[in-house]
Amino acid sequence: MKLYDYAYSSAAYRVRIALNLKGIAYERTTISLIKDGGQQHSEAYKAVNPQELIPALDVDGHVLGQSLAIIEYLDETYPAPPLLPSYPVEKARVRNIAYAIACDIHPVNNLRMRAHLKALGHSDEEIMAKWYAHWITVGFSALETMVSTSKETGAFCHGDTPTLADICLVPQMANAYRFKVPVDAFPTLVRIDKHCRAQPAFAAAAPEKQPDAV
Repeated sequence: MKLYDYAYSSAAYRVRIALNLKGIAYERTTISLIKDGGQQHSEAYKAVNPQELIPALDVDGHVLGQSLAIIEYLDETYPAPPLLPSYPVEKARVRNIAYAIACDIHPVNNLRMRAHLKALGHSDEEIMAKWYAHWITVGFSALETMVSTSKETGAFCHGDTPTLADICLVPQMANAYRFKVPVDAFPTLVRIDKHCRAQPAFAAAAPEKQPDAV
């Protein structure tokens, strides 16, 4: 199993967490989103993943893209420990939280979005910082309400074992800290993130622990 990875890709960070939680050994190939104009745009990598996105997971010649699809594949093929609850309504709640991050917050703030905004002339760093902070704050405000008011929230986003929701939350919180977005207004998210990062599987997946960290 080969993971095409980059330390500072939050989508790849999710997959690293899932692999670690499952105890799955994997080979890692670094695809820098920065070097050489972005190695994800190379012809060699486009042959692997036509979307030119990180991560991709090669499983016996079958290449899977999109972090959530990869994680659900891992959960189906390596069922212990489960990353989704068994009851449909609880499973939907976990997906609700995960998708709110992966589908609504992350896409408008990821590297290619910021690069395109700069290409359109919005290169002032203060403007870019405000853009990033705005969407993080909007998304986290809703998430804080979702988790702080639910009796289903425990030590983690859902109950007392990590799920897909936590796998998505931790990399997004890391981005918030990295770009100096204030998070004091989101105490439940901060508490869950801190608890997650204390777990070995999450800690080992952190960007600063990867070989290509700078």
